[in-house]
Amino acid sequence: MSRGHEVRGERAVTWSVDSETGVLRDVLLCPPDHYQWIPTNSIARDTLASDKRIDHQRLQAQYRELEDALDHAGVTRHYIEPEAHLKYQVYTRDSSQTTPWGPVMTTLAMPQRRGEYASILKFYGEHGGFWNYGTRGTVEGGDIHIIRDGLLVVGHSGGRTDREGAEQFGQWFAEKGWEVRLEGFAEHFLHLDVLFCMATDRLAVACTEVLGDEFADWLKAHGIGIVEATYREVMEMSCNLLALGGDRVISPRHSRRINAALRAEGVTVLDPELDLFAAGGGSVHCMTMPLRRDPA
Repeated sequence: MSRGHEVRGERAVTWSVDSETGVLRDVLLCPPDHYQWIPTNSIARDTLASDKRIDHQRLQAQYRELEDALDHAGVTRHYIEPEAHLKYQVYTRDSSQTTPWGPVMTTLAMPQRRGEYASILKFYGEHGGFWNYGTRGTVEGGDIHIIRDGLLVVGHSGGRTDREGAEQFGQWFAEKGWEVRLEGFAEHFLHLDVLFCMATDRLAVACTEVLGDEFADWLKAHGIGIVEATYREVMEMSCNLLALGGDRVISPRHSRRINAALRAEGVTVLDPELDLFAAGGGSVHCMTMPLRRDPA
């Protein structure tokens, strides 16, 4: 259950997020009751072409490790209802996006995932409704990074988020005085959070080999250091982590080198095993939609 409404002026705001790194209080999840790998991204297609198979008992155990890490961090868990035909519902990052002014209903690109809108409508209908709706092109939460109050980057590859959808989402923030960067990248990489995630308010994990020096310089100009990720680590979903706030993250256990680099920077790393989800093209950032963070 939610913790109720926070009242700002005359408007009741149920959920609010103004950064990627404020202390995480509430998160939206979906249990992987019907999870299967489906060929909606390059990582999953490679997995399906291999001899790998899902051990569903181990899959459920891995998901419990993620839940335990969230509990250890003091995060309240909320759930949407899984449906048998929606195999990737577990990746709750994509189907909505919490903003400083409330949730946005995003626009999913893949036909196999569009049905996820129903459980999202039901959840937010019972918890305060939406602030806005994506109505142009496509935009998915994995491409949206609310870095800090006043600073937003939205990725677009044309595959999952297109330029039109990114521009509409970014314009809402620009109208409120935010600096907005639209970052194009190759469709092969699915979402921007495969290549880049904030770990703390001053540190990101990013593959600048792909994103380029201009993006790296932009981060550094905003006081954000970089833990570099290789192409191989990107394709293992090792950039895909969840900042908990307070210099803490949840990062998959198989991201050993990156996790060691984060710890060397003074970051506390909780590391559940999530390799079966990573093989489907998603990891902890994809599997979590922050609903409420403390102001950064």
